[in-house]
Amino acid sequence: MLKAQYDKRGPVPEEHIQAVAMEPPELEAGQARVEVIAAPINPSDVLTLTGEYGMLPSLPAVGGNEGVGRVVELGPDTQGPDLGQTVLLPVGIGTWASHVIADARKLIPLPNEADPKQLAMMTINPPTALLMLSEFVDLQAGDWVIQNAANSGVGGYLIQLAAIKGFRTINVVRRESAVETVRQQGGDLVLVDGPDLHKRIREAVGDGKVKLAIDAVGGASTDHIADCLSEGGTLVNYGMMSGEPCQVSPRNIVFRGVTVKGFWLAKWFERASQEDQVKVFGQLTKLIATGKLQARIAAEYDVAEIKQAVAAAAAGERDGKVLIVPRHED
Repeated sequence: MLKAQYDKRGPVPEEHIQAVAMEPPELEAGQARVEVIAAPINPSDVLTLTGEYGMLPSLPAVGGNEGVGRVVELGPDTQGPDLGQTVLLPVGIGTWASHVIADARKLIPLPNEADPKQLAMMTINPPTALLMLSEFVDLQAGDWVIQNAANSGVGGYLIQLAAIKGFRTINVVRRESAVETVRQQGGDLVLVDGPDLHKRIREAVGDGKVKLAIDAVGGASTDHIADCLSEGGTLVNYGMMSGEPCQVSPRNIVFRGVTVKGFWLAKWFERASQEDQVKVFGQLTKLIATGKLQARIAAEYDVAEIKQAVAAAAAGERDGKVLIVPRHED
């Protein structure tokens, strides 16, 4: 049994994390032992390792905030999912491990017949995309949404969810090599970022309304997509991939009435009712289980390869998500 543990943080995310052997502890009442099937490495995980994320666990810590597993043992007098049941792991439990111990009541059963690797990426990126499309602007079928970082995990889900809802997407990337991949995912319009972005988009969409802009990059790129909004539009920021603060000019905020807001899924969880959370995840589970919502997978690594996995996830040139897929003996 292995877990990916770190006891320090620093600018090189893979430097302090390593695979550590662990002894299987005895289960207490109410606990379940879960064999991890797959757990993704998200940008937030990389920022947690460097110490730049908005919420940091105490050290030492095990990496990984989401994932899917299979129940292999229940503690004494414990009611929970059946042995062999595929389950969604609780957020923040430390999922980069071969096995985890969890509160059996917090394990959410998932369809055993669905692709567990796709389900493993369900907790963070899909609800982020879904909620940013629904929480800020009352979009109607045919409306345009613009996003940068369109080749990211959230970007891919947003393209698919927008299409399901009848919205059209303008997808901005930072390199020409990413254009075709985003087109293949269903992006209606795919362009490389630049200061003339608004001119190229206006030529393409004509009188089409661009009511919502979604920014994960920051820096000058924020203002580039703000320029593309219709008057009175809303810009939502959820990341800072450039490492620079958002830049939005007075031209957009003052004279064009653009509203700038932020979104952090952790805050949504804090205020959302249990009913709202169940509704969101029920919708996403159905879409993923039926193959209507999927993410690209760039590479898979065992827990023992955690340093290589984190380095790969932190690299810029990547087409899809990096997953931790623990090797288990049959």
